[in-house]
Amino acid sequence: MANNSDHPDVIAMPPFILLAFLVAGLALDAVWPAPVLPGTTQYLVGPLLFAAGIGLLAAAMGRFSAAGTNVPTPLPATAIVTDGPYKLTRNPIYLAMALGFVGIAVTVDSLWLVALVAPFMVVIHLGVVKREERYLENKFGDAYRRYRASVRRWI
Repeated sequence: MANNSDHPDVIAMPPFILLAFLVAGLALDAVWPAPVLPGTTQYLVGPLLFAAGIGLLAAAMGRFSAAGTNVPTPLPATAIVTDGPYKLTRNPIYLAMALGFVGIAVTVDSLWLVALVAPFMVVIHLGVVKREERYLENKFGDAYRRYRASVRRWI
């Protein structure tokens, strides 16, 4: 029988949190458009930022796959991943989401979306990351504490 408590008990799955903030920002932008970028800047910079986010996400998820551990938060962690982008930040997946979010915001030239990036990260930090950290420390003990002491949470 599976252990139903072997997960970090986050407030919601991070992709759904991201989607909620994107929908809220796009809805605000539809009602009160707030373009700020000159000319074609949005079509040059936005896709580059989005692509960088996708690249970081792929690299981070690839390391999880190589380590044989789960990405979805409702599933148990089976290993601590410390290589690849995890050498630089303990949360490359959430940084990738933020980078992709900014890329979308710039591409659609939405000040509302840009303004929602910080609240999105606060929700991720408090509702997801802090809970994941408690879970990982309880599950992996000293191994996680050593990793946490040697790698920054963000950048």
